[in-house]
Amino acid sequence: MKKHNRSIESYFESLGTGAGEVGLSKEDITKDFLHKLFYHLGRVPALTTSNDIYTAMALTIRDRALRKFVRSIEKFTQQDARGIAYFSAEYLPGPHLGNNLLNLEIVDETKAALTELGLDLDELLDEEEEPGLGNGGLGRLASCFMDSLATLGIPSIAYGIRYEFGIFKQEIREGWQMETTDKWLHNGNPWEVMRPEISYVVKFGGRTEHSTNGQNRYQVDWLPESEIKGTAYDTPILGYQSNGIIMRLWKAEAVESFDFSVYNMGDYYRAVEKKLRSENITKVLYPNDENLSGKELRLKQQYFFVSCSLQDMINLHTTQGRELKNFHEKFAIQLNDTHPSIAVAELMRLFVDEHEMEWDEAWDITRNTFAYTNHTLLPEALEKWAVSLLGRILPRHLEIIYEINSRFLEELRDKGFSGDQIARMSLIDENGEPSVRMAHLATVGSFKVNGVSELHSRLLKSQVLNDFAGLWPQKFTNVTNGVTHRRFLAMSNPGLANLISEKIGEGWLTDLTSFKELEKLAENEDFQKRWREVKLQNKQALTQFIKEQTGVTVDPEMLFDVQVKRIHEYKRQHLMVLHIIDLYLRIKDGKTENIAASTFIFAGKAAPGYFLAKLIIRLITAVAELVNEDEEVNRFIKVVFLPNFNVKQAQRIYPAADLSEQISMAGKEASGTGNMKFALNGALTIGTLDGANVEIREEVGEENFFLFGQTTEEIQQTRNEGYRPYQYYEENPKLKKVLDFLSSEELTKGDTELFKPLYHNLLQQDPYQLLKDFDSYCSKKEEVFKLWNDKKEWTKKSILNVARMGKFSSDRSIRDYCEKIWNVKPVKLKE
Repeated sequence: MKKHNRSIESYFESLGTGAGEVGLSKEDITKDFLHKLFYHLGRVPALTTSNDIYTAMALTIRDRALRKFVRSIEKFTQQDARGIAYFSAEYLPGPHLGNNLLNLEIVDETKAALTELGLDLDELLDEEEEPGLGNGGLGRLASCFMDSLATLGIPSIAYGIRYEFGIFKQEIREGWQMETTDKWLHNGNPWEVMRPEISYVVKFGGRTEHSTNGQNRYQVDWLPESEIKGTAYDTPILGYQSNGIIMRLWKAEAVESFDFSVYNMGDYYRAVEKKLRSENITKVLYPNDENLSGKELRLKQQYFFVSCSLQDMINLHTTQGRELKNFHEKFAIQLNDTHPSIAVAELMRLFVDEHEMEWDEAWDITRNTFAYTNHTLLPEALEKWAVSLLGRILPRHLEIIYEINSRFLEELRDKGFSGDQIARMSLIDENGEPSVRMAHLATVGSFKVNGVSELHSRLLKSQVLNDFAGLWPQKFTNVTNGVTHRRFLAMSNPGLANLISEKIGEGWLTDLTSFKELEKLAENEDFQKRWREVKLQNKQALTQFIKEQTGVTVDPEMLFDVQVKRIHEYKRQHLMVLHIIDLYLRIKDGKTENIAASTFIFAGKAAPGYFLAKLIIRLITAVAELVNEDEEVNRFIKVVFLPNFNVKQAQRIYPAADLSEQISMAGKEASGTGNMKFALNGALTIGTLDGANVEIREEVGEENFFLFGQTTEEIQQTRNEGYRPYQYYEENPKLKKVLDFLSSEELTKGDTELFKPLYHNLLQQDPYQLLKDFDSYCSKKEEVFKLWNDKKEWTKKSILNVARMGKFSSDRSIRDYCEKIWNVKPVKLKE
């Protein structure tokens, strides 16, 4: 096909009006919207569905996003800038339409265009399905980073998997979590562009053959058992006022999707069997890996997307006339946790086997290409793959990993490391069934390793990767996480955003540190009054949503005390529930003094195979039913569990929260970003010294943070001394009364065995030392109630929390990555 050397601008000019019209005025948007409605969807306004209207508007805005992206690519190419590839097994972008309107600065123009057509923008925003590409904080962080990469003008591409189904939709039936299929693609996805010409073959299974070729070069051929094809789907990601980048997701397909010879023999199922089997790889986010087939599928997912991505990057590099020996000079690859760490072995395979590079040169390039972000201190979350499984699915990669390990261990021996140290640092864990430690592979194969909060990075170096930090101290650094304030304040909380902009201007949209100017208004009575009015409006909106979703009526004047996040024992949702039970029992005893009227709001999903987490949800719903139906009690407290927590729901909850619960056991939460989003919207925090809580408290001021619980050092000391949870039960009458209530007929409605597993877990093990922190937590809650009754002081602290959140923008996080890790400079493009 003949190539054209015309500039992007001249190409855009030639498009003229109609399909190519990408103006930003109300008239341009109206014209293009009607064009999309008729010529793309075959609809006229009188015969449209809500989805038709949403799709036509999404396509209208996508045109403008693509134009930004193409201009950015031209600018990046002109400056020959180094690019960043972000490898993440999940993204949680949330709805695209509202965010893109904000970033294009055309919210008012779009609203006016729709109003003239008799349509409502808010209803249109509600119509959008949330992309089921992520589960929680890890995926949402990746998406916040994409927003900041685009806003700052960092040449970058986000690689991942185009899951057909999200993790699951959560329903609550008879108090229990029930999982249903998340069919987020059932109406299509107007934001993505399929790229059938961008596809790569990925191999699985089989065996390897080792030989020497005619040039006396040792070579290995991988003879796979099966092959599948990965096809690219691109979604433009806009930055604010500036550039666009691409999120490129891979869909699995059969290399040959239809076997005509088998079909002719009458075996119709086998004719499409390969297609069905191949597509399973990208069917669902995080298959249940409790069994071997689930583990196999998860490993295949991870390898599939990194292989497609690396092949794509090599293709981009070589088609621009560059040599592979310069690959690391033009690309840095950030591994978002351990999920993509098989990429280290895959890049070595591609260099050595496919491109006939010598091992030493390939290894030097590889370990100067990758950087690794660790997101967890939990041993179960540091992935390991059984050698038997890895060898069966990826035989060549197992050989490469053993070779990497052999050379690495030899290096350790030369440096005088002890046998115990060598065993701890080996990529292969020989205890029990041999397995590959993927975090070790990522650490050895990367030029930088970072944690995601100051505390987490310190614990990472002193505990999880202590030996590696001793070997390569210069390799380890910290980049504290951040959130995109444009989505989680400007878009989600327009009332507060407008009030802030009225007082300090709109510069905060690209420089959150300008929020410091709000400090001088913290005690201004008029400003405080307007601040409370905005919060009340947000609470009224959430109150209506709660009624629609759960049937529970709550009073927006109450304290909204909120804990929304993945349900896990270490996050200690059940600590908050035990306190609610204590309040219930106090109210029933007539002891209502010092209890501020409160609505306790929970949301979050439990992993389908995590029994205790699901039982915690059942406990929350049982307490909610008990409290909400008791007229003696519900004047003082209400309890709500909102099902199916996601980004759309979060955008309603964060602006309405008064108190943010960040109560995980210290030393377990790597960072947390929900804590940042709550504080950014004016919620005060009750929390432990865990994750980014430490830094939030430092920034907002100790006096504006409700601190309780043990430190990581105290927890370790308690553990060393022999933690006996039953002792706290015996010695604390209030705690004993609360725990005994778990098996009461009043709570369980006759099924007194219902919560016994949780009861026994706390009394016999209590792995997250909840019982020891119980009194400290309850005492701090008394301080919360007391402050809540002083509206002026509470509002002052709320304002100061927002004013001092400048550090926690994902823009700052990305600048830190650019400076500390990637060594890249922004390429600014602003129309």
